[in-house]
Amino acid sequence: MVEKWVQKAFSKNKGKLHRALGVAAGKKIPAGKLAKATSKGGKLGKEAKLAQTAKKFHHGGDKTKSNVAG
Repeated sequence: MVEKWVQKAFSKNKGKLHRALGVAAGKKIPAGKLAKATSKGGKLGKEAKLAQTAKKFHHGGDKTKSNVAG
């Protein structure tokens, strides 16, 4: 059975990273703030790295089309 780690990772503390970085809820976290936070250790650094990874995810869209050109 496939473990749904992404859903578990993002559902724990909604808005925690926004509050820690001083960004209003509903606003995007600036890339500069996110980059600085990733260099910090501990939970904040891990959450920031996960947020950077999540920015690379493809959300929605047409699932019948391939993302590969050609």
